[in-house]
Amino acid sequence: MSDNLRSKVVTQGSQRTPNRAMLRAVGFGDDDFSKPIVGLANGYSTITPCNMGINDLALKAEAAFKKAGSMPQMFGTITISDGISMGTEGMKYSLVSREVIADSIETACNGQSMDAVLSIGGCDKNMPGAMIAIARMNIPSIFVYGGTIKPGHYNGQDLTVVSAFEAVGQYSAGKIDEQELIAIERNACPGAGSCGGMFTANTMSSAIEAMGLSLPYSSTMAAEDAEKAESTEKSAYVLVEAIRKQILPKQILTRKAFENAISVIMAIGGSTNAVLHLLAIAHTMGVELSIDDFETIRKKVPVICDLKPSGKYVTTNLHQAGGIPQVMKMLLVNGLLHGDALTISGQTVAEVLQDIPENPAENQDVIRQWGNPMYKEGHLAILKGNLAQEGSVAKISGVKKPVITGPARVFESEEECLDAILAGKIKAGDVIIVRYEGPKGGPGMREMLAPTSAIIGAGLGDSVGLITDGRFSGGTYGLVVGHVAPEAAVGGNIALVEEGDSITIDATQRLLQLNVSEDELAQRRAKWQAPQPRYTTGILGKYAKLVSSSSIGAVTDKDLF
Repeated sequence: MSDNLRSKVVTQGSQRTPNRAMLRAVGFGDDDFSKPIVGLANGYSTITPCNMGINDLALKAEAAFKKAGSMPQMFGTITISDGISMGTEGMKYSLVSREVIADSIETACNGQSMDAVLSIGGCDKNMPGAMIAIARMNIPSIFVYGGTIKPGHYNGQDLTVVSAFEAVGQYSAGKIDEQELIAIERNACPGAGSCGGMFTANTMSSAIEAMGLSLPYSSTMAAEDAEKAESTEKSAYVLVEAIRKQILPKQILTRKAFENAISVIMAIGGSTNAVLHLLAIAHTMGVELSIDDFETIRKKVPVICDLKPSGKYVTTNLHQAGGIPQVMKMLLVNGLLHGDALTISGQTVAEVLQDIPENPAENQDVIRQWGNPMYKEGHLAILKGNLAQEGSVAKISGVKKPVITGPARVFESEEECLDAILAGKIKAGDVIIVRYEGPKGGPGMREMLAPTSAIIGAGLGDSVGLITDGRFSGGTYGLVVGHVAPEAAVGGNIALVEEGDSITIDATQRLLQLNVSEDELAQRRAKWQAPQPRYTTGILGKYAKLVSSSSIGAVTDKDLF
């Protein structure tokens, strides 16, 4: 153990006796002061199905830590349910919650000099929030995912929460009646667990497994299945061993680990939000990673999993087909994974995958055979151009028309855009602009699931483009481009677009272009004035003041001094 362990600090002389007295009050006995103190960051909350089962897992981990000879100290951290807040002003707090989670875990662990931490999370920002804290503290750490929800069922179809959003668009377009809309809503989310497709939560849990900070198979387990509790218990034992060996995040979260995560995300068809979160974690860890690295890896890695939102299956199907270890083994044998990267178990990635077959079972099609991928290249494309000089992110899987040039339909908020779609004011060929929804402008970079789902539901998914300086849910698909940087609030060119301007989205050339002359743009820029901040106090006010560009992860601690 390192010299700064809490177990040593509390025994350094009589001046520290009050600390021992406080710890006795929470259950320490004489023999416990020599044991490592392990933080147990518990994301339990009944505010969302994603997190409602986590407390049972935390109690499993707590018992295992005690059996393993350590002293667990449980504390809570918050969550925001993206699915519940989606389309409301509350969604502005979603990305902000990533920083709150990171700050709270760092504060509790460092404030109480904990020797290690096991963090349990469910909803989207739990994972990157915990990882940012782990990177800051650099104490032995492991992440436990609360698990995915099982699919809902209606009329022989698997449902996810995105099904409910799309049903609203179908209802508004007259494609289904109110009775069917209500039936889909009632059946979409049958129990505990995070959203069931390869949306942001399952994408980030998969990325953490790929990086080696959670156990094999744990990222795709269903929240309600017994194996999730068993994996949680095992995670506690693995972490205690990592404390003994002093396996630290800086040894695991290397450049190779991030490249492995990006490769896995491309192979499984993961969420655009992974770009934002991995950039933020890398920044915190001090690993050089840029938005352009995603494009470099995208060109090498095929999409080999047929998963929602643009595909057929849900994450529990992926788990049954072999999970992330099967995907990683296929990448490894094809030279697209760093097998020498270290994991929290002390094994390398190659050692962890040693007994995994090189090819997936042939009696399933969730994971395609290597020679028959869904797409020959990755699906998360980085688009640049005069509308996004720092870059933007598009998910191009399932897009039938990767190029569109059309008139701009400009909206200053998500609500304005959604109202226009539901009112039938958006036509085939339009390119929607939703601006002032970026990290500073929103603030908080809201996800545009409601508008994009309404577009899909109205049957316009293949004929309408949408561009925003906000984000998209992992459940979004279609010709949509987010994370546009520089954002409108800081004077990015997206702020200068006018109704009817010609806009080109070209996913094949990775181009996002405002077809207006430089002279005209210069004249518009001379007239542009930055809007007043929407919030000047409270957490949103602080966030807007501190947050950086989405092109570097929308972190809040860059260049503070």
